Amino acid sequence: MKRSTIAKNFTITTLTALALGMGPAANADDKGCSNAILKGTFSHQGTGAVTSPPDFAGPEAIVGTEFFDGYGVVTGIGTGSLNGTTFAYTDEQGTYNVNPDCTGTYTVEIPSQGLTGTNAIHIFFVIISTVNALKFDAATELQFVETDAGSVFSGVAKRQFPIGDSRN
Repeated sequence: MKRSTIAKNFTITTLTALALGMGPAANADDKGCSNAILKGTFSHQGTGAVTSPPDFAGPEAIVGTEFFDGYGVVTGIGTGSLNGTTFAYTDEQGTYNVNPDCTGTYTVEIPSQGLTGTNAIHIFFVIISTVNALKFDAATELQFVETDAGSVFSGVAKRQFPIGDSRN
């Protein structure tokens, strides 16, 4: 009878530990992020290289701003250098999606640079900093990497103005 009680207690303890251990794992991916957390003007800088097509291959750097509307639309402006040739754009437009785990993607077109349709830019990002202002979580910083073939490009974007500032 003693062995039976020990085995029963061991089984209950093991199952309890297993159940408690699985709870946080099941919710680990949901950190409460959504499109609404990414709202406002962000200053970004990125560097990398274009590897193909050969006519455009070379080092690349860009600085600019992007405005995320909190609903999935992004617009932006910037200036860059590709292989020593500078360019500016004011017509970046696209969409974004923030996942519950605070990662996300966005796709933008820059018509003035010929980046539309199948040439649109695809970005993966991770929100690395948030602030809670008046019970509203808001992203303050993200890291990003371009996911298009022929490009090795990454950078950081930071909130340009404080939450609640009229310039956002």
